[in-house]
Amino acid sequence: MDLQILWFGAVAVLWTGFLLLEGFDFGVAALLPVLGRKPADRHLMLRSIGPLWDGNEVWLITAVGAVFAAFPGWYATWLPAMYLPFVLVLFGLIIRAVAFEWRHSHHTEAWDATWTRIITAGSVIAALGIGAALGATTLGLPIDAAGNRVGGPFAGYSWPALLGALAVLGFSLVHGALFLALKVDGEVRVRARAFALRWAPVAALPLLAWAGITHLRYGTPVTAVLWLVAALAVVVAWTRMKLDREGSAFAAWALMLVASAATIFGAAYPVVLPSTIDAAFDVTVAASSVSDYTLTVMTWAAGIGLPVVLGYQAWTYWVFRQRLTADPVQPEPVPA
Repeated sequence: MDLQILWFGAVAVLWTGFLLLEGFDFGVAALLPVLGRKPADRHLMLRSIGPLWDGNEVWLITAVGAVFAAFPGWYATWLPAMYLPFVLVLFGLIIRAVAFEWRHSHHTEAWDATWTRIITAGSVIAALGIGAALGATTLGLPIDAAGNRVGGPFAGYSWPALLGALAVLGFSLVHGALFLALKVDGEVRVRARAFALRWAPVAALPLLAWAGITHLRYGTPVTAVLWLVAALAVVVAWTRMKLDREGSAFAAWALMLVASAATIFGAAYPVVLPSTIDAAFDVTVAASSVSDYTLTVMTWAAGIGLPVVLGYQAWTYWVFRQRLTADPVQPEPVPA
């Protein structure tokens, strides 16, 4: 197999994996003020993602690192062109990580409420920033022949960026609700299931629109089939939600993301960054790739290290697979 195609596929898989895994903890955190009506509810929601969120973020580092290592021309054009969204993503992830750690260092009502709000804000900011960066990248940026963004600091932040931001946030909200319905019990589970059932059809629209537009511009019959699979997966997920089949609903919703991402990346290939100024300025896989020797070394390194990382993360999910319930309220001592 052509190593350039292999690594383009690897980048697509890494971004899909990041959105799939980090998406549900973004969603859970964003839903804290919606579903967590009591402190015990919010504590339960945070416990559901507590052992997982930091491991999920590794997929983002790996995805960006793969772009840098395999396609430096893509990296050198993309990140400077989308500087503002990536700064917002880093800001959101940093304050979110700090809030997760500090929230548990002290316990008063005001302290918990403050850091809970910061966890929510950081997650929403990061989801929107990643969506904006990916949306604008796959649907086009004002790139000139030298690979530089044309215009001011906000050039390129038009409807594709907004569509991508809404797509990632919408997917994450329902994904997080379905994860909660699968992971916790009690009132939070009931509310999460009701939220997912109500909002899934609406939340899926931006992602399906993003994938559909990419297919209409650049796609093939294969990407048409993938888009239909994504649309059908939404119907299946919603139907399974109505039947209270949380596991199959979660799997179908995840399939919607996987099929949509495959549509987007499959339709875009071999262009990794289309230019809205002139198609001659598009950044392609071949033009932005490193040498075959470097890709060969990277392939051997990934072949050795990746199974270990995936095995460790799978083991983590297995260890923390139990459904959670709210901690019982300790009775107040009876005065003597």
